Amino acid sequence: MVALSNPLMEQFFVKPSKPNTTPLIIPDIPLIDLSKPESKHNLVKACQDFGFFKVVNHGVPAKYITKLESEAVKFFDSPLSVKQKSGPPNPFGYGNKSIGRNGDVGWVEYLLLNTKAESVYPDNFRGVVNDYVTLVKNMACEIMELLADEMKLQPRNVFSKLLMDEHSDSVFRLNHYPPFPQFQENETNGRKLVGFGEHTDPQIISVLRSNNSSGLEILLRDGSWMSVPPDSESFFVNVGDSLQVLHHKKMC
Repeated sequence: MVALSNPLMEQFFVKPSKPNTTPLIIPDIPLIDLSKPESKHNLVKACQDFGFFKVVNHGVPAKYITKLESEAVKFFDSPLSVKQKSGPPNPFGYGNKSIGRNGDVGWVEYLLLNTKAESVYPDNFRGVVNDYVTLVKNMACEIMELLADEMKLQPRNVFSKLLMDEHSDSVFRLNHYPPFPQFQENETNGRKLVGFGEHTDPQIISVLRSNNSSGLEILLRDGSWMSVPPDSESFFVNVGDSLQVLHHKKMC
């Protein structure tokens, strides 16, 4: 989930562009309606062709999304001294600017939780997170079981059981991109400010949601970056490295 209190951050990452006289054809992000019988076929096609898709009729009521976002905004609007009580991330907890184990740096603050008892939860967060994560897990399990069905994998819970296992390493992360007073290009490399840098996800899938602020970009097959229009009512799913490798081996 991404929570922004002020939509001044327009892009996570912008590569220097070169003049191009070829008309740009922007593809549509695949839309998967989980209530439709053809959803399993469309899921696999979206994974193969795009590696990214949007999910509607996902079964997560808006009230749980709204409640979580409200608590997230309250947390990130708190004084730094209050937020730091839930950190530093080791690996779970509150952190800022330093994103990953490789020392990635960006204009971001975040709260990383493993949804288990040992996580450091801010006040009022545990119940809200548990309700939200339970619903999103159910949706993710449905998606992964539909993928397994269409890929002819047995048992059909070959993916979903990893998520539901009590020792699952799945995590829940809230990202916040605070306003930046001087949003300008870096004169040395032509790049704009990085919120969360270029990366792939190692998981089977990553489930993403944002409010109505833009920012997310995905890399297309031709090497160009495409901005993903924000949609606060839907969920986005990104194919992770693990699923890509598994599908490649299955096709070989």
